[in-house]
Amino acid sequence: MGIDLFNLSGRRALITGSSQGIGFALARGMAAAGAGIVLNGRDEDKLASAAKELRASGAAVEVLAFDVTDHHAVRAAIDGFEEAHGSIDILVNNAGMQHRAPLEDFPMDAFERLLQTNVASVFHVGQAVARHMIARGAGKIVNIASVQAALARPGIAPYTATKGAVANLTKGMATDWAKYGLQCNGLAPGYFDTPLNAALVADSEFSGWLAKRTPAGRWGNVEELVGACIFLSSDASSFVNGHTLFVDGGITASL
Repeated sequence: MGIDLFNLSGRRALITGSSQGIGFALARGMAAAGAGIVLNGRDEDKLASAAKELRASGAAVEVLAFDVTDHHAVRAAIDGFEEAHGSIDILVNNAGMQHRAPLEDFPMDAFERLLQTNVASVFHVGQAVARHMIARGAGKIVNIASVQAALARPGIAPYTATKGAVANLTKGMATDWAKYGLQCNGLAPGYFDTPLNAALVADSEFSGWLAKRTPAGRWGNVEELVGACIFLSSDASSFVNGHTLFVDGGITASL
């Protein structure tokens, strides 16, 4: 037991939205823990570049380009990959987007894109992968939620709604699929320095507010999410199911 509980050798992890940001950091960290990596996104050039970088460090990397919001495309891609290459043992549903606007002026098309990208994708990819995991009697699903599953801020009410939905969909996955040997959990980052947050990181007023609001006193670094993701993807979490783990520097613990 011991450290072997966290060893991902011999397992393959599909990470959606993994050509940059949190998804790429998780891919790199899980590869270091022994996992084979399947990168996903829509931009094939960005995926190729990300794959090249990971392979240069010795990682076993495959690329699977599909649109996570297209149910039929997801099903075809997952079924085709499993038939051609073998099992996807770990799924990290990471793909997501943000749109900021006052709620009273929030564009309807942006609201629909948030629902499709942040919520429907978790259903589409989760269901497609889980069907194969159920047949094998084992699998790990990690859904990337957000501190916004528990807290709101002005200008992102629809995003907050989508991340609350991800946390509750995670509970539903665990409730339906634990009996088949699957563990389905959420990982909720706090405020991390990523391309999605670039405008906020560059805003000295916001960064100053965040440092005061967060007990840890700073932005998170994406590498600090890796350990939690490895835990939820490994044998170490064999009886953890339906839980959302907050990695947020303590922001949800304090007023």
